[in-house]
Amino acid sequence: MAQDDAIRKHERAERVPDIVIITGMSGSGRTQAMHVFEDMGYFCIDNLPPRLVLQLAELVGINAGVGRHLAVTCDLRSQGLFDELFDVIASLEEHEMTVELVFLEASDDVLIRRYSENRRRHPLAKAGEPTSAAIARERQQLRVVRERADMVIDTSRLHTSALRARLTAAFSELTDQQLMEVHVFSFGFKHGLPVEADIMIDVRFLPNPFYDPEMRELTGLDEKVSSFVLGQPQTERFWSAWCALLDAVMPGYIAEGKPQLSIAIGCTGGQHRSVAIAEATARYLSERDYRVTISHRELSRVGAKG
Repeated sequence: MAQDDAIRKHERAERVPDIVIITGMSGSGRTQAMHVFEDMGYFCIDNLPPRLVLQLAELVGINAGVGRHLAVTCDLRSQGLFDELFDVIASLEEHEMTVELVFLEASDDVLIRRYSENRRRHPLAKAGEPTSAAIARERQQLRVVRERADMVIDTSRLHTSALRARLTAAFSELTDQQLMEVHVFSFGFKHGLPVEADIMIDVRFLPNPFYDPEMRELTGLDEKVSSFVLGQPQTERFWSAWCALLDAVMPGYIAEGKPQLSIAIGCTGGQHRSVAIAEATARYLSERDYRVTISHRELSRVGAKG
């Protein structure tokens, strides 16, 4: 299994280009696309003149084997910029950098509605000109760029999560799980509820090591406390249900394009039970290829009790 994962990761790395240039119709979702590339770890620059792409790529070290990828959006509103873009793509390839051009578009009625809802004026609209006329002119201007694009995405009926899925499938070296950053942390209810939690679980129903004098001053990071908490019959039943819940909800969060998820696990003082369960939860998710960080909110408190 580990060997298969390594092979798939290598295959993804091989197909992902060094540079992605994003352009297309105004209002078609270029900003949302850039946010997706940022979440994928790309070095991102918005609205960069094409002539600066090669210079930026060299500055970032794209051709130096640093393993970083670059994504830029280019706003093309004149014939001169079209020619400049094509010249830059050729130059990048001459410098042995792989590049792909992504073109975003949407139907006229969708673009008109978006500008109406955002109460924005189309950037190409002349004084007194309807939005539809500006859209038609821009579409004609960009026709040659669309024909040269490596990928064309119509965002008319795409939710943000669907756009994210399309782009990550094509341009990410990471698995879906690795793209979502999961933060697991323990806390104590007596010190207040965490406001940042997406999922919160209360483990105060589990037997409390605090009442054993040998474990009172220890924490859930200690093997003795962890073994006690995880070895209880109540914990075993809970753990089976908890893992089943995680297996059910995590793919749903990924499908919705959620880039970050916080899981809070609480007991009375945040010292024993919640710490042990949080550590076990982080291990469980890490084994399933999620990017997991863990912290314990109350362990810095002097005299915290379980």
